[in-house]
Amino acid sequence: MKTIYIKFFAAVDSAATNALMNVIDQKVHEGYEKIVLLISTPGGSVFHGLSIHNYLMGIPLEIETHNFGSVDSIGVVIFSAGAKRYSAPDARFLLHPVSAGINGNLESEKIEEILKGMKIDTINISSTISKATLKTVEEITDSINKRTTLSPEEAKEFGLVHEIKQDLFPKNAEVLSINVA
Repeated sequence: MKTIYIKFFAAVDSAATNALMNVIDQKVHEGYEKIVLLISTPGGSVFHGLSIHNYLMGIPLEIETHNFGSVDSIGVVIFSAGAKRYSAPDARFLLHPVSAGINGNLESEKIEEILKGMKIDTINISSTISKATLKTVEEITDSINKRTTLSPEEAKEFGLVHEIKQDLFPKNAEVLSINVA
């Protein structure tokens, strides 16, 4: 099976999302059948993270994910896109509530809009992780609200990781890095 290994070592933002999707588009065009996304991220934008997850789930390739450091926040949603999910032995995962930056003057309608968006984001994140772990949406939401940090062993017990392994890719594998200026 023609496999590409892509190293995503970045915050989840517009530049990193565009760089990742462009590389994936190119590899789909080149006839690759499998992507192994090597991921370590502090998280970032919910908008971009959900977009990456949905994109990975919708492309005609087999997807595996491998945490090689720390997969935090919305990074867990991206990680969840892997049909097979691995973790390095000394990695970690972090789930926490959605937050919103508030600038300028606020009226009650704007506060309600922000709160509704945060609630919908939390449901979408919980639903996505729920599908990967086979836990209920309520269990995932509870873990998010408790600011849960998981070791690889705990992530395996949680259903997020299938296997803990050190090796990221075989010798002579094609590995691309997502470079963000």
